[in-house]
Formats: sequence, C-alpha cells, structure tokens
Amino acid sequence: MNNFQQFDLERIMNKWENRVDFNLTESGVHPITLRELLGERALADEFLDTRLGYPECNGATELRNHVAAMYPGARADHVLATVGCAEANFIATQTLLGQGDEIVVMVPNYLQIWGLAHNLGLRRKAFHLNESLGWGVDMAELQEVVSPKTKLIAVCNPNNPTGHILTGPEMKAIIAVADQVGAWILSDETYRGAERLTDAMTETFWGKYDKVVVTASLSKSYGLPGLRMGWLVAPPETVEQAWWRHDYTAISTTMLANKLASLALGSQSRARLLRRGREFIRNGYPVLDDWVNKQGKVLSVVPPQAAAIAFVRYALNINSTAFAERLIQEKSVFVVPGDCFGIDHHVRISFGLPRDYLEAGLSRMGEFIAELL
Repeated sequence: MNNFQQFDLERIMNKWENRVDFNLTESGVHPITLRELLGERALADEFLDTRLGYPECNGATELRNHVAAMYPGARADHVLATVGCAEANFIATQTLLGQGDEIVVMVPNYLQIWGLAHNLGLRRKAFHLNESLGWGVDMAELQEVVSPKTKLIAVCNPNNPTGHILTGPEMKAIIAVADQVGAWILSDETYRGAERLTDAMTETFWGKYDKVVVTASLSKSYGLPGLRMGWLVAPPETVEQAWWRHDYTAISTTMLANKLASLALGSQSRARLLRRGREFIRNGYPVLDDWVNKQGKVLSVVPPQAAAIAFVRYALNINSTAFAERLIQEKSVFVVPGDCFGIDHHVRISFGLPRDYLEAGLSRMGEFIAELL
C-alpha cells in the first residue's frame, strides 16, 4: 500500500473547487438543475413517488436501451450502468488486464487509467498527442510504443484536456496498431456530444473493431455530473465479466439516478440537453479566446474541437502546480495545472460557464499573470 499512487487531479479538485471565488476547473458544461431537467410538475410528482429500493444492478432496462441506441448495432446486453465513467474505466481495466500486463495510454489525458494501471501492477507506456500537430496523434511514437506484449490501448476521444477529436485516419491507425498485436481498445468517449464546431456527434470506436470497450457518462456533455451515472459498452461476455467487478465496487447505481438518466437520454430530453451544452461551449469559447489574445505572447491555445475546456500554454518561468496554487492563494481562482495531465507549462481552463462568472474569473487570472511578469 505504500506504493499506492493517488489520483492527483481528483485530490486537488476536491480540496479547492468549492472553496474559491471562481472555480474554472469544471470539466463539463455548467450543471443543469433538477427543476430544469424535470420541467413539468406532473413529472416531478412522479419522481416524488419513487420507492427508493434497488434498481436492476446492471442498470434499468430502459436506460440500457437508451444507451445502446447511441452505438451502432448495440443492444441492452452490451451495456453496463456504472457509477460515473470513473467506475466504468476502473472495472473495464480490471476486467481486461491482469498484473504484469502491458497497457499503452494516450497522454495528455485524464490520468485515472494511468494511475490505476500502476496500482494494479500493470506495465505502463504512453503515446502522446502533439501540440505542434494541433494535438494530433504522434503516429510514429504510437507505432514504436505498442509491442506484441500490449494488451490494451487506452484513448480519450474527444480528448480531455485538449478537446482534440481524433480524425478518421488517426482512429484507423490506432485500430490497425491494436489489431497487429491483438490488443483491446478502451475508448473513453464521455465528451461525445460536446462538439464546438459541428452538431454531428464524434465518431465512436464502437463497431469499428471487435475488441473495443467504450466508456462514457452524463457528466460532461449533458451537464449532469451530480447523478454519477456512467456506462460501459462492450461485447456481452465482457459486460458479464465487468458486472462481476461491479458487484464488488458499487453493486448498483441508485434508483433515482437510473430514472433520471432514463429521462435524460430519452429522445426529446437528450436533444435538449446536448443543445444546451453546446450553447454553453459555443458562447463561452469566444470569451476565453479573446482573453487569451489580450495576454499577448504569454498565453497560447490550440482551439478545442469539443468539450468545455481548453489546454492553455503559458510562457512563464513557473511550474504549473505552483502557478495554480499561487493563483488560488492570491486571487481565489482555481484552474487545473498541466502536471495533472502529464504536461507542464499548461493549465486547463473551463469555459462552459455562465458568461459573467467566466469573465470575472478570467479578469482576476489576468491580474495574476500581469503580476508575474
């Protein structure tokens, strides 16, 4: 246990996100209220009459049908409901790999799987998205790091923290490399639906290769992080094995989460929630972009193609964790240091927020940067 690797991103966020004046670390769009989600009073009354027992432990059938409908050819038995995408990633990794197996992880990334791999005794390798390529995949490195021993390639698409959407050729290259060695692909697709420049959904890895597990949740694109509702989509026999792990970790998601998630993913509600999320993203990014430009050569950013976050580079002689800690202490503004994603001299900034809140937080951050110069 002394060698256990803590999850630095979650530790720092839990410590500060509710204690600062301006939290610019929100990784999804601004959360929706329960009143907004339910809408009609009759619907609210129906939920008030819900008996708070156990739901189906693998997820309500209605919910799993809604999730399956988002993945070509999937059925309810391809789906397992989980406590957020975090549990889906955790049990998928446990299901597919054993101690000593080799895993290759995309970086930068939400480094849950990277830390989890260490704690499970896996052999870790990284392949990088290249900032000079607009955060595109370094194809040569991908080919180099994947070996005949690789059992799993973990990607995040759209990417957290860069907002990069894998191109068709990038997806084909990842699949081809995995197929060469018989590796699984674990694709965290929780930002599908949060596209900034198009209403078309990001392509899923599901259905493009036979050894794919997709994980996702309602936390980012849908503005429902507090439900802690996620899922994994996989071949039925893999879902069954993942369910064995789910029995040990959580048993089930909650009854209310199942009912509210089923409501959210119904055709009319889903379209409304995705439209709301994209409005926050499309209204917020110009505010961030204008602010970055006003900082001169100190800041630069590759415009994210999706998600409510941007990975901003700064040209200052200060480590990203030190930068974030001083910004908290001196200005009560919280951004995520690039160290949490494996890349220094960057910070992740949320822009899927109410405009006045975003502008005020960025203004204070601008004051801080001016004082560092």
